[in-house]
Amino acid sequence: MAEKQGNATDSIVVAQAKTAEPLEAAQSIAQQFAATNLAMVVVFVSPFYDPEAFIAEFSRRMPDAPVFGCTTAGELSLSGWEENSVVALGFSAADFVIAARPFLDLSTFRVDSGRSICGELHQEFVRRTGNCDTSQESFGLLFIDGMCQREETIMSAIYAALEDIPVVGGSAGDGLRFEKSWVFFGGKAHTDAAVLILIKTRLPFRLFKCDHFEPTSTKMVVTEADTERRIVKEINAEPAALEYSRCVGIGETKLDAFSFAAHPVLVRVGGAYYARSIQRMDPDGSLRFFCAVDEGMVLTVANGRDPIEATSKLLNEMTEDLGEITIFIGFECVLRRLDFEQHQLARDMSELYRRNRVIGFQTYGEQYRSMHVNQTLTGVAIGKRSPAS
Repeated sequence: MAEKQGNATDSIVVAQAKTAEPLEAAQSIAQQFAATNLAMVVVFVSPFYDPEAFIAEFSRRMPDAPVFGCTTAGELSLSGWEENSVVALGFSAADFVIAARPFLDLSTFRVDSGRSICGELHQEFVRRTGNCDTSQESFGLLFIDGMCQREETIMSAIYAALEDIPVVGGSAGDGLRFEKSWVFFGGKAHTDAAVLILIKTRLPFRLFKCDHFEPTSTKMVVTEADTERRIVKEINAEPAALEYSRCVGIGETKLDAFSFAAHPVLVRVGGAYYARSIQRMDPDGSLRFFCAVDEGMVLTVANGRDPIEATSKLLNEMTEDLGEITIFIGFECVLRRLDFEQHQLARDMSELYRRNRVIGFQTYGEQYRSMHVNQTLTGVAIGKRSPAS
């Protein structure tokens, strides 16, 4: 299956493929971008495909445009939610100027070295954009290895160095295996790595964040944790899984990906609440999180609202703000998908995304400005080119 929506005059051309082999998928996507002058291509690739084989072949077929992206836990496509496919975005050189830098060896990454990389990237970005004020008409996309557990450190470095340029992004996925995820740049697939892309455009745009949770009065305090590995061992001085189960009102024996998706916890930062999701329960009853945790952290049990209504409201607000939308580039937590599937909402949410052209991937975590979050839809809405431009 290959599908393309748009033509060579569009600001962002969307292509997708669903074939048996990675080389066929690479060929199909490249053919859909033929005769299009592109500033870059971003690809979201199911782990169904060999990521190294795909990106090598696709980059070979796209010699005139830099290629970035990552592997997924599901794809957001022209037809809605998708699996075992490739979704690609081609950014027109007429409407976008980009500069990018990789972050390597994240296991030993330091904030000061990240600031240095961001500083070099910003200098290149200023040169490419004609030495103009890059705080205007600019945003960043970040793709990061979803198994590296270094998202907060990366976001701290980026925010400190590029405070005036807002950043959104997603942590690469590996389906529901949680074994190995990949980030693409330089014609290769990398682990323990991230790539930051700075983008300037005269098209109107807005960053967005959407979840469907509200805080309750039930609080939990992390009393013992392995912060380096994001493992909570005790909550309220009790075994973590047992106390979490009691607080959210489910049996400990029922703890699995679906129960964690249905019962996230919230952390309050700067007056706002952000979702923190649990990846799994370890055999010793500890809880392994997708986001950073620390001893003394207060976790708030969440109540869910209607997710279709909340997401539809956000998309409508963005459309009213920007006028006609070219695309919503979206990064959606895989636990949102599991939660919606469990509550028979998958078809409705997929259709909502299809109608609104929400294109992107399902993640192991989402980035929004200075934050790394879970169980959230983040992204950037990009409007249409004005008639005078």
